[in-house]
Amino acid sequence: MRGDNAVLIRGGGDLATGVALRLHRAGIHVAIAELPQPLAVRRTVSFAEAVYEGAHTVEGVESRLVEANQLSTWEEANCIPVIVDPDANLLGMIQFTVVVDARLLKSPPAPLPAPAPLHIGLGPGFTAGSDCHAVIETRRGHTLGRVYWSGSTQPDSGEPEGDPRRVLRSPAGGVIIGVKNIGEYCAEGEVVAMIDNQFPVTSPFGGMLRGLIRSGLQAPKGLKIGDVDVRNDLDRSENHVQRAFLGLLDGSEATLVILEPDRLTDRTLDLAGKCAIALIGVGIGDGLVLIQDHAQRKRCCLRI
Repeated sequence: MRGDNAVLIRGGGDLATGVALRLHRAGIHVAIAELPQPLAVRRTVSFAEAVYEGAHTVEGVESRLVEANQLSTWEEANCIPVIVDPDANLLGMIQFTVVVDARLLKSPPAPLPAPAPLHIGLGPGFTAGSDCHAVIETRRGHTLGRVYWSGSTQPDSGEPEGDPRRVLRSPAGGVIIGVKNIGEYCAEGEVVAMIDNQFPVTSPFGGMLRGLIRSGLQAPKGLKIGDVDVRNDLDRSENHVQRAFLGLLDGSEATLVILEPDRLTDRTLDLAGKCAIALIGVGIGDGLVLIQDHAQRKRCCLRI
């Protein structure tokens, strides 16, 4: 994998997976850095599952767990590599053109171990111009997908979007044991999971289990461990692009344009405002990058 045409995405949850898929389908090389034990809730639509399974496919695109030393020679064009690298130490090995922090930590991030030409943060916790170059709004609403070149997104409200009851949290610290499977219907009051085989986690209403972290993981008290969808629609619940495509990307204010000076005519890719997270076009030739922000009518070129 060549760093001059590659994006490192930190995190492999459902939103990060939506970003990775969109960039991958645009022809941009993507790698995902994850925790040794990812805590993705919507596991069926999260590339983070490759850490446990060795490989995981979402919407026809496979992700595969690889070692960090394999990445420099990675040539699998149709597969996204996933690396256990919680501190992004890969940046000391490969100079990725873009780093996208999609971990949704909702708190200020630690500095990167090595600088990146463009560092993009998703959601609250980031401050553009301070700990990243740009931050993108992830909260539903009329500002969803907005690109901030200075300042921050809306602060974390501390409450989940929609009906707050849908989010299942661990009632006590302990090991989670799943009782229901993702995609199954849960009746109101039905046990969805157990903590240490002592503390039940029940469904707050009738609906489909949209997500549940893996059994066997240690869950501290209060950790989000699951999500119930009252709509009981498997297609909706397995469609990770509800926010990443319909909102964060399709409703964006940025345009991705890839410019290769020697092949400009047939290699120019314009997503016409449909890919907020891809703020830049990664040039291969002389490293020409075009950034266009529709909201601020701002356009500039960089050389990297």
